[in-house]
Amino acid sequence: MKKMTLKLATLLMCGAFVFSSCIGSFALHQKVLNWNQGIGDKWVNEVVFLALNIIPVYGICYFADAVVINSIEFWSGDNPVASIGDVRQVKGENGNYLVTTLENGYSITKEGEDLSMSLTYNQDDNSWNVTQDGVTSELFRINENGAVEYALPNGEAMTVMPDAQGLASLHAATGVAY
Repeated sequence: MKKMTLKLATLLMCGAFVFSSCIGSFALHQKVLNWNQGIGDKWVNEVVFLALNIIPVYGICYFADAVVINSIEFWSGDNPVASIGDVRQVKGENGNYLVTTLENGYSITKEGEDLSMSLTYNQDDNSWNVTQDGVTSELFRINENGAVEYALPNGEAMTVMPDAQGLASLHAATGVAY
């Protein structure tokens, strides 16, 4: 009994260190869930849901996400099941927009118009950039100390910490609420 308790405690401690702060996006489990919700009416969805729990597809996907895929996402920063190429419709103040997930960011197109822009992450210099009409501009860069360097509309740069005080300073400099 004492050996069993010791083994269980050791296993729990190892698991706590290996899986700490690795919540992840659970993309595989979400894909299966979204597929099930899009099959048909609520009765068909319920039958498929029960079948996928009995077989145990949901359990296997959840376990694979928790143990393997989210660990890869935590250590590498990339989810191998990410939804690259997915298009979602987003309703904005000025109309609807189509947001396409890219490998390194997003492409945004206003529905019914040819207006398009992309937001991309540059891993080499840890920055987010916007590209529109073939012109790329840096929006902000995350420095090694955690400070964020914003490109202001007047061409100057402003460095702030990513906290309430930093956002208030940025708001005062630009007049835009973040």
